[in-house]
Amino acid sequence: MVDVVTNLEKIKRNISEACGRSNRRSDELTIIGVTKYVTIERTVEAIEAGIENIGENRNEGFLEKYSEIGTKAKWHFIGSLQSRKVKDIIDKIDVLHSLDRLSLAKEINKRASNQVDCFIQVNVSGEESKHGLAPEEVMPFIENLTTYEKVHIIGLMTMAPHIDDEEKIRSVFRRLAELRDSIQSKNYDHAPCSFLSMGMSNDYEIAIEEGATHIRIGSNLVGN
Repeated sequence: MVDVVTNLEKIKRNISEACGRSNRRSDELTIIGVTKYVTIERTVEAIEAGIENIGENRNEGFLEKYSEIGTKAKWHFIGSLQSRKVKDIIDKIDVLHSLDRLSLAKEINKRASNQVDCFIQVNVSGEESKHGLAPEEVMPFIENLTTYEKVHIIGLMTMAPHIDDEEKIRSVFRRLAELRDSIQSKNYDHAPCSFLSMGMSNDYEIAIEEGATHIRIGSNLVGN
């Protein structure tokens, strides 16, 4: 039996310890409860336990949960989003974590009623199985977004390889932080790029030590 309250307490302790190791404050972190594999009931448990931000990665799963939960949570869409499905979800989500192409930005700009906070997905590790722009493509991509007034770039997102080599994982997160810093230095109005969405159940403490602001926790919080 999954005890979401106990799991969240443990995660918060781990966050506090990771922040202590890296001279950060716990209130700099946003925990996104990833509920893509669990029921509406378990998602509600997470919200009642104090999780304010919920992450989903499939349109159908998101819409099903949104129809029951609505604005009781802040909704993060963390999966790859097909352009043809933008119209179904874009006015219901609060944050998109997977912007990775101009065609998607164009569709968001066309369909959204209001400005949408977006993370650009970056494939730092270069794995073929992962979506996202190569690091060297990010700056030109941002510069091409200046005319898309509905697209507001709040940060960068990546996923580290699922491996045991802590230093390799750390290097992926570190490179994303360096890229974020270089974008911030440009002072783009449409892309303040303040945040880093990185770290999941298996590696969020390393991500915090390397500057994560948004961590995406699924199995360690709500189970599978």
